[in-house]
Amino acid sequence: MKNQILLLEDIDGLGCKGEIVSAKPGFIRNFILPQKKGVIAEKHLVRLQEKLKIERSEQSIKDKKDSEALVKQLAGKTLTTQVKVDAAGHMYGSVGAHEVVALLQEQLNIQLDKRNVLLPKGIKKLGVHQVELKLKEGVHTNITLEIKAEEKEEVE
Repeated sequence: MKNQILLLEDIDGLGCKGEIVSAKPGFIRNFILPQKKGVIAEKHLVRLQEKLKIERSEQSIKDKKDSEALVKQLAGKTLTTQVKVDAAGHMYGSVGAHEVVALLQEQLNIQLDKRNVLLPKGIKKLGVHQVELKLKEGVHTNITLEIKAEEKEEVE
């Protein structure tokens, strides 16, 4: 059981709370153990594992309900942002996951992490775009993002 870890928290890409998983020694030594996200799996931890699995299933049910409520709250909502454009109408830069998270917080008062926004590349075109959000327990939803050109102030 050298590289076996009993997870005390969910870790994306590795496993869920209460599972015994294998990981590379450096990842265990440098991330999992110092952040107390897991413990070295030993035979006497079987009772702890059962307790963690029960807690995880209860938390999973609660997270799923919260995610579904958030999907209902986001239904039909549109985020709007204004960006600077050049004379030809091309955007300076792009709108990425950080900006989407900031807009959700600012306009809808919804706190998400940038990992919840599934946006492989920044959006570099004006117009209306669909942005996919991945919430807890694998619940997915889309939100509409409208990108407009910033209005220039006319000098008199």
